[in-house]
Order: sequence, then structure tokens, then C-alpha cells
Amino acid sequence: MPRTVTLKVDQYINPNNNCIIATAHVNSFPDLPLEPNIREPNRKSSTYRQIFDSLSTQPEKFFQRNNGIVLCANKVKPISRTELELEILQANEGGNDGIINGGHTVLAFQQAREYKYDLSQARVKVTIHIGLKEEEAIDIALASNTSSPVDARSKVNARGGYQFIKKYLAQLELEEETKFRIGYHQNQNGVPKNPHCNVNHLIKLITCLDRNKYNPQKSKGKHPPVSNNPSLTDAERERLSRLLPLLSKAMWIEQRLFKIIEEHITNPRKKGVIDLASIDPRKNTLLPDSRYSFGFSAPADIAMPIVAAYRVFLDETYNWLIPFDEFAEDFLQHLWNNYYRKYLVSEKLAGNTVGSKICRNPVIWDNLYVSAQSYLNQRLLKMVESNNQRSELKLAN
Repeated sequence: MPRTVTLKVDQYINPNNNCIIATAHVNSFPDLPLEPNIREPNRKSSTYRQIFDSLSTQPEKFFQRNNGIVLCANKVKPISRTELELEILQANEGGNDGIINGGHTVLAFQQAREYKYDLSQARVKVTIHIGLKEEEAIDIALASNTSSPVDARSKVNARGGYQFIKKYLAQLELEEETKFRIGYHQNQNGVPKNPHCNVNHLIKLITCLDRNKYNPQKSKGKHPPVSNNPSLTDAERERLSRLLPLLSKAMWIEQRLFKIIEEHITNPRKKGVIDLASIDPRKNTLLPDSRYSFGFSAPADIAMPIVAAYRVFLDETYNWLIPFDEFAEDFLQHLWNNYYRKYLVSEKLAGNTVGSKICRNPVIWDNLYVSAQSYLNQRLLKMVESNNQRSELKLAN
């Protein structure tokens, strides 16, 4: 059912049939959804603190100092010269109504009222757009949020660019009976700021398994460029959609690597000494799967060279040449014990501490890839020998 709220105003004008501009009372400003906004307000931001300070110290001058609020309503009905009735349709009702721009301002209203500030003299300019379509609401939101930077991820999310990932993860949550903590936009509630929980991190993980696009036999594009945030053109979304079935395996590889690192630093050769470059035991790391958290921090890209090595085991249609569960753990231990652990130890001894540079060193990517090829060849050779032995036994019988 549509929801109706009342907006108390001093005055209002109609610039056109689909827009009303009003001088609204702050102390009775209604609670409205933030869905059309492309990011959630952040109490710790300088933008929020400035708005709250202005409102709480000189509420009578707030109208002149604040940029105002932009919102969308399905319908607007004047009740009197000082009251407007707004009909709000939320997203699950097929609407796009609520705060388009001004989330920090509305949050400041709520906190000031909680602290019992006298807001009776405070006014705010409100621009009400009536009956906007989703695309129109998003365009206004993108154009309006200019008081502080909006990250590219929030803009992609506002335009629906991550829907293909959200749909896949929703199904995966049902299948695995878990909950993923993924950040799709700025200041998202309930999601850690840890970079491992950023949607772009997931995209980088599955990109590492694209054996068709990234092949060391090529002159260019030997390894995935994990240093950059991925662009999401239509062609990229189509490519990533084909890789999505590999996402759960990529996350498993990352989780297992973190467990191996945890075991290593829990039982160090020298007590109290962490011999791995870029590992900090003073902080924590949360992975996208809500079941996993670790008592140390590591660069967001630390698992990428390991994950990328697994692409050797995929064919051109992204099917595993050997069943994943039959080799994944043994192969990971092989890479860790013979290459990656030694590499991180050597970087620590050399005094290299910049985690991103360590994880993006092309030499280690090359070494892990070559090791993966050798490991695969050995496994395939054993499988052929085993099949030959079976054939010989059958002929002998």
C-alpha cells in the first residue's frame, strides 16, 4: 500500500506540473526512504559534521547555509497553504520515491531531534519531483551528489550495473545457506569497509580465472590487471557472467589461503616474529563469506596470484579439466610451500612492506603459472598411466 506523509511548509511554488519547491519545517520533517540516493549518509564524514554543526548552533540560519533536499514522491496533494501530503511508493511497490539528494541533511535532522535541540526556527529548501521514472531519479541523484566525491562503484550500482552479481549471490546464499557481506555503494549499512568485501574484489577474483583472456603465451595481457577497478561495459558484464559459476571456487581458494597464513603466523619459527611480508597481526580481515574472519590483515590482492594459477586447470568453456575437489587443496599446499611462502619471506627479509607491490610482482605470477602447468601435466600423466594399467589388467583377464 502507498504510504502518505505530511510535510509542513511556510510556502511553496510550482515551477512546473511535475515539481514543487517548498520551504519546509525541520522539526517535523518526515522519515523518508533513501533508495533513490546513490549512497548512504556517513556520520563520520566532514559533510555530515558541517551540516549538523550548522543546524545545532544556528538553526534559524540553516535555510541560507544548506543546499537543501531533493526528493521524489508519487503524488503530492496540498492539504492547506502550510501542509503538503506526499504519497510515497517504495521500490518493492514499483516506485522510486524518497530522498534523491540530502541524505546527510536528513540524518542531521534525526540526530538533532534525538539530542533535543530546539529546531522550531529551522527551515530547509525542499525540491519535490513528482512521479519520476527510475532512470530519471538515478540521473538526478548522480548529478546532485557533488558536495563530496561519489565513488565509481556507487554510480555503477545506481545504474543497476551489479544486478547480475547480486542475482547470482542471492542464489548462492540459498544453496550454501550463508550470507555474503558485499559493499555495492558508499557508506552501505551492515557491510565492513574491508576491501575484501567490496564488490570489485569479487570481480577481480573471478577475472583471475579467465584463462581465455589472460594467457602468458600472449605478448600482452599475460595476467589479470588486478591493480585497476574493473570497468563494466556490456561486453565486460557478458564476459563476467560466464565466469560467475567459478566465483564460489575463487572465494574458497582465498579462504583456504588465509587459513594457511593464519596457521603459519600462529606457530612461527621464532616466537613473536611474523616472517611474511605485508601481514599485520594488529588488525583484522573479514572475507565476503560471513563465516570467515581472521586476526590479521593482508593486502586485498594477496590471494590473486594464487587464484590466477588455478586458471591453468580450466578449458576454453571454463570447465575444470580435473574435478576441483580432487586437486584444489593439494595444489594450494604445493604453491604455498614451494613458492608463495618463500616469496613472502624473502620480501620481508628484503624490507619490502608495500603489500600491493608485493602481490602484483609479475615474477611471482609467472612462477605460479608455470608451476601450475607442471603440476597439471604431472596429474594428467598419472591419470593416463592409471588408465593404461587398468586397460592392461582387463586384457590380461
